[in-house]
Amino acid sequence: MGNTCAICGKGPTAGRSFTRRGLAKKKGGVGKKVTGITKRRFLPNLQSVKSVTNGTHKTVKACTECIRSGKVSKA
Repeated sequence: MGNTCAICGKGPTAGRSFTRRGLAKKKGGVGKKVTGITKRRFLPNLQSVKSVTNGTHKTVKACTECIRSGKVSKA
């Protein structure tokens, strides 16, 4: 799988992007209105890391959370 962490399995999540129009009420306008909603994806921050698994050196894609917490044993 391309965009998943090899250690924790973290992958892309779905979300939305809102397009707004108008002037905010606190700035003297009538308020912001939503004029469009588009689907988008939140991708995990994956890095290629050389790690040791079962005594062999492999290059794996791991998220930065796993790298910082020490779940990846670097080669």
